[in-house]
Amino acid sequence: MKKYITLILLAVLVVSCSDELDQTPISEQGSNNFYRNTADFEAAVNGIYSTLQSYPIYQFYLSETRSDNLYAVSPTGVRAYDPINAFDRSLATNAIVADNWNTDFTGIFRANTVLDQINEELVPDGAVLNRIIGEARFWRAFFYFDLVRTYGKVPVFDRVYTPTETLEIPRAPVAEVYNLILEDLNTAIDLLPDSYGSDAQGKVTSWAAKATLGLVYLTRSGPTYGIEGAGLDADEYDLAVTQFNDIINNGPFAFVSDYPAIFDYNNEHNAEIVLNIEYLSGGLGVGAEYPSLPVPDGYLRVNGVGFSNGETAKQVATDLINAYEADDLRDDLDIQNGYTDQNGNFNPVPFYTKYLNLERAGQDRFDWGLNYPILRYTDILTMKAEAILMGANGTQAEVDGIVNQIRDRAGLDPVANVDLATLLAAKRLEFAGESRRWYDLVRTGTVVSTINAWIATEDVQNRMQTMDENQILFPVPSSQITVKENLYDQNPGYD
Repeated sequence: MKKYITLILLAVLVVSCSDELDQTPISEQGSNNFYRNTADFEAAVNGIYSTLQSYPIYQFYLSETRSDNLYAVSPTGVRAYDPINAFDRSLATNAIVADNWNTDFTGIFRANTVLDQINEELVPDGAVLNRIIGEARFWRAFFYFDLVRTYGKVPVFDRVYTPTETLEIPRAPVAEVYNLILEDLNTAIDLLPDSYGSDAQGKVTSWAAKATLGLVYLTRSGPTYGIEGAGLDADEYDLAVTQFNDIINNGPFAFVSDYPAIFDYNNEHNAEIVLNIEYLSGGLGVGAEYPSLPVPDGYLRVNGVGFSNGETAKQVATDLINAYEADDLRDDLDIQNGYTDQNGNFNPVPFYTKYLNLERAGQDRFDWGLNYPILRYTDILTMKAEAILMGANGTQAEVDGIVNQIRDRAGLDPVANVDLATLLAAKRLEFAGESRRWYDLVRTGTVVSTINAWIATEDVQNRMQTMDENQILFPVPSSQITVKENLYDQNPGYD
């Protein structure tokens, strides 16, 4: 079924590759006559999933690279990720910042198109109708959540708008964006199935919607930092724990005892996976780039799978390498500490290899076949522990038990009286390379002090600027600012 779903997405990608960006992803594009029956809406909702193909790339660059896990400075300093890692103030023209904005709104447009046109006459099977609506509502919330965490205020489009209409809709307050996110997620929980058969693996479930809702509550509860960002000081930690406990006590997931098995190409739908993105190699256009994104081309070439358009290394921070305890079983899977190139010279740059299986390389670096875990069961456990430490109902024994379960899987001794710093340190190692660290620091109010202390010791090349609260958000892309004068204001702290 994975092959079946990804082939459908291939067809959608071919159709959608001519979509214009800027304002057009959020406006009407002449699709009114396309949807005539259930099959058309199934294809349309699969088109929403296809928008996710580049999601791991943007998460890597806008959160993992932004965190203290990577000292990602290229040799020339001209890569698009360099200024992101360096906290440059002129990111409004950065291609990655703009592409993420455009991709999220493309997904929102596709969800709105489905929601605007679906009805009982065109999809007479009530269960199918509800499921398709639930999928569209979930992904609209998902893309808006990414937008609000990345840019703060964004325009709210709860239906398909004409291009002229979009030019009259400014950025909405964060609280208003969250209203739509919460409404969509709660609707999705009610409408989505708990599970699918083997013929539909990879589809979003009500459990994934509950997990995302819990994360939204956790994020809303974070500090405001005096900016219009994702944190609202909402104190919804108990609401978050309610969702997490439901998943832990009643969901079909489990803590996988073997850490490498979570990322095994032959075990992609293991019990840890709550929400993922499906990929398939074989030159079909639905493969993944993220497994080799942080890997230097020279390492791939010396192992016989180098590609003509390979990447430079995104160096793992020394601070992260030193954080692994001597007996940590995850270290060897997560990080490769340098390599010997084709000329016999050792290159000491450390890089992530968590998702890499050289025997499963596709036709190029965009063609890996490993699914991407957006949320896994260990996320649920650690988010529950975080909520308890931040004030939710729960016990210290629960928090200690969660952290020690993770440590035991990593081959480490148990610890007692886990506090927030200990939890964040445990999560940093558990999710290294999975684009969690930045958001963890932001949610818990520790990002500015942690990042600036790290820069002071890690930035041996003097390539980085210290950050302040304004750099928690990224700027609105300049391509959006210039669409219409005074339509969007720019986030403070950016040129």
